[in-house]
Amino acid sequence: MSLAGKKIGFIGTGKMGSALIKGISGAGIVPCSGIYASDVFEASLRELRDSLGVNVTQDNREVVNKSDIIVLAVKPQILKSVLSSIKDDITGDKLMISIAAGVKLEAIENELSEGTHVVRVMPNIAATVAEAASAVAQGKYASAEDAEDVLNIFRSVGSAISVPENLMDAVTGLSGSGPAFIFPVIEAMADGGVYEGLDRNSALILAAQTVLGAAKMMLETNTHPGQLKDMVTSPGGTTIRGIYELEESGIRAAFMKAVIASSNRSKELGK
Repeated sequence: MSLAGKKIGFIGTGKMGSALIKGISGAGIVPCSGIYASDVFEASLRELRDSLGVNVTQDNREVVNKSDIIVLAVKPQILKSVLSSIKDDITGDKLMISIAAGVKLEAIENELSEGTHVVRVMPNIAATVAEAASAVAQGKYASAEDAEDVLNIFRSVGSAISVPENLMDAVTGLSGSGPAFIFPVIEAMADGGVYEGLDRNSALILAAQTVLGAAKMMLETNTHPGQLKDMVTSPGGTTIRGIYELEESGIRAAFMKAVIASSNRSKELGK
């Protein structure tokens, strides 16, 4: 399936659904006239229609019937009822994309007609600023071309990689929960700056940009973070003194434990 000439529908226009719609329209991979969206909240639909010109409705079946690719951007607890309501409208040529956290491909496929093309995606909240880290897992009946189309869609709001579904819990613990691990780091770094005399706003800007710049440097140079750390760390200098304090406080173990704990919780919720 090529995205050229295809219509994409969204069932659910919350934070993630709206972010994806804005990303796709901004990237130009599908024109706004080829995007359809449904939600129970009229205000959300009205904002998307007025700001982007996408087609909106409160009828999920209308979205399915008018779209070639349908993104299920609803809460996990209502996904089953949504699938039940649209099942009869999903023909064999349609591609279903689920971003419902914790809901396995098999559970989705079991709610739909046999042979339905389904791909599961775990994006993260940074999709709202087009910097998401997303992982894509291919369903039993989805093709490699389907998976590539989904990767292209999610690359419009950041980075996207393919993983086998059994690693989705690890993805949830790392990139799904990860932004929440980094925000306290930014705040704590800013607190240190305030302690040393910087005003709060300046400290927050410097801390956030430092995190952003470090991440971008690693991604764009494709250099191991340990090597980049060594580039900044002079013998007997200021940086090595700070690194010593971080290591003394167990920073590496703390972050590893956070990712592992979140991944384990994802496994529990998926049972």
